[in-house]
Amino acid sequence: MQLDELEKRLKPFCEAKYGAGAQVSDVGQMPGHAGFAYGFRVRHGGEVQSWFIRLPPPNVNWRGTADVLRQVAVLNALDGTEVPHCSVQWSGDDLQWFGCPYFVVPWLQGDVLRIGPEEWGAELSESQLVDLGQEAMQALAGIHRVDPAKAPYLGKPVPFTDDVLHWDRFYQRAADPHRLEDAPIVRQKLLDNIPADTPVGIFHGDFQTANLFCRQDPPALLAVIDWELTGIGATLNDLGWILTFSDPAAWSGTRGASPKFLDPATLLKLYEDSYGAALPDMNWFRALAAYKFAIISGFNLSLHRRGKRVDDTWEETALSMGSLIDRANELLG
Repeated sequence: MQLDELEKRLKPFCEAKYGAGAQVSDVGQMPGHAGFAYGFRVRHGGEVQSWFIRLPPPNVNWRGTADVLRQVAVLNALDGTEVPHCSVQWSGDDLQWFGCPYFVVPWLQGDVLRIGPEEWGAELSESQLVDLGQEAMQALAGIHRVDPAKAPYLGKPVPFTDDVLHWDRFYQRAADPHRLEDAPIVRQKLLDNIPADTPVGIFHGDFQTANLFCRQDPPALLAVIDWELTGIGATLNDLGWILTFSDPAAWSGTRGASPKFLDPATLLKLYEDSYGAALPDMNWFRALAAYKFAIISGFNLSLHRRGKRVDDTWEETALSMGSLIDRANELLG
């Protein structure tokens, strides 16, 4: 949606929510959300409040990742817990306002945790990183303890086998298929070793530093954000995901040499301490995460090269496709 059109739509929406005389300003596209999240401010009664609105991508079915009301379901389920998150102020599928479903949450001031070269997170001390890691793992354990019955909109649990087979069609469409030469070996090992007994509940789906929104000074976790991939299923998928993103052995090229958040052993210990129980089959979930992201990288590289979704960063990320598959193979034994 163009910013001028969104501003026109926001004016009657905000007058309906605040009352006559509500003034909308500072409407802008937010970074890191594929262009479908926007910030805006409302002045009413001498006060100014800042908001963040999320809309689905245009010209797609409102299902899966494009169903923004899935995010509303999980954010509402987190209300009343200690998990840092953005509580939903307004949401709905009434098309009179924006022509699509929507939700609005407070516009937080801060930044996602950036630990690359010359980023603010790279300046943090080891103890500050551990403190942030503890907050993140406490938040993750808190998400996983939420009763899935509080979010029935999310549907039934994803079967473990489906979580492996889902990536077949993306594998077939990946660029640089030579980098995925051993992916079928990993796929079969994953299918042959499906965990028999592991926690099932609400999962985030993309739990990594880019979705940890923080205050910078002093550093603290303000909210877990970006819930597009949320669902019900094996909660240890989330832990395997962030461990993979923090595992130097999984990455090549510039990304392999870049600073990592905390090492996997430290993050795993912090999660275990917060969750309060030993975690079965973690190598399987770490391997699944590496397998998934290798294929995701190849698929997104294909989209980039074909001009479908141009993003040069996938050229660098794709250099790790082979190392991610190798790491998954190693973890599976």
